[in-house]
Amino acid sequence: MATNLSFKYDRAADILYIDFVSPYPEQDSEELDDEVVIRLNPQTGEIENLEVLFFSTRLLRQDLFTIPLKADLRLTTST
Repeated sequence: MATNLSFKYDRAADILYIDFVSPYPEQDSEELDDEVVIRLNPQTGEIENLEVLFFSTRLLRQDLFTIPLKADLRLTTST
């Protein structure tokens, strides 16, 4: 999936949203270990969004956390 990432932080809910596409109601969701929620495309099963719960408390604890995903990041060029 070649797309840009969008990062949003909801201070009231303390959730970091990482979006590949805009969220939509039909997405499936699954909670991974360490309170990370993934939202999946219902047809392809591809990950389209991530939600990192309790994001600021993770930063305050200064604990490193990992998300069990592989990423292929590349710099895009303007056309």
